[in-house]
Amino acid sequence: MIVITTPAGLIGHQVLGNLLGRGEPLRVIARDASALPAGARNHVEVVEGSHGDAAVVDEAFAGANAVFWLTPPDPHAPTVEAAYVGFTRPAAEAFTRHGVERVVGVSALGRGTPWAAHAGNVTASLAVDDLIANTGVAYRALTNPSFMDNVVRQAESIKNQGVFSSPIAGDRKLPAVATRDIAATASRLLLDESWSGVDEVPLLGPEDLSFNDMADIISQVLGKEVRFQQTTFEAYKDRFVGFGMSEAMAQGMTDMARAKNEGLDNAVRRTPQNSTPTGFRQWCQEVLKPAVLDRTAMPATS
Repeated sequence: MIVITTPAGLIGHQVLGNLLGRGEPLRVIARDASALPAGARNHVEVVEGSHGDAAVVDEAFAGANAVFWLTPPDPHAPTVEAAYVGFTRPAAEAFTRHGVERVVGVSALGRGTPWAAHAGNVTASLAVDDLIANTGVAYRALTNPSFMDNVVRQAESIKNQGVFSSPIAGDRKLPAVATRDIAATASRLLLDESWSGVDEVPLLGPEDLSFNDMADIISQVLGKEVRFQQTTFEAYKDRFVGFGMSEAMAQGMTDMARAKNEGLDNAVRRTPQNSTPTGFRQWCQEVLKPAVLDRTAMPATS
């Protein structure tokens, strides 16, 4: 039995789609079963509720061999630690109680760097990895840079103003990964019963690109000029607060961006094994261009 959290989320729904029809019994934890793809509802067992709820994960993990774990965004959390570690703690206890063998989690790059302890959401994500690893379960943390899919959140600005923005310097080259590749790796590991122990699996995309590089590629794909605009960290934080995010979570997002700007995501040496296949140009053609044309933005979390 494989349990999938966030089965209607950006990465979780792709994991679910990858595993359907593979012969493994599937169970999902969903706040709202009606949000699941119609074609999936008759092929999975559904436990309704939040996977941060002790009673929900106690029911969901009974008899489970493997779990896909993703801590969902909580923009209103009082602290970043509560949003990540506090949310995960009931599940960590249930992994042990039910003898779950393997867990695959979505995490972040940065462990062992000078910025790891001061990187907001990344710091909390690494603490989640430690919490899960300390249960004794076999664990693979998929450690990611920022998602290519984050750019879709600015589809309207790209369409109407020809601009997208970040507080990160426009010429800093960084890895970026497509969520489809995260989901593909998670799905493979969930089906593979041969691994054990605790390890990180970096997923770096095929190449490092700056935001200026991305602007050039987006311009070529869309056939219109699109430019990158660097904002201040203060304006970045204020924007999140203006959307209703708690002060603590807005600061967590800002600290994460600041750490990335200083080199947090550049510490892992690129290899053929950690270079995922989907390039930014391909992703723009297949995901961003339709989103801009339809003015449809998907959520993203990192």
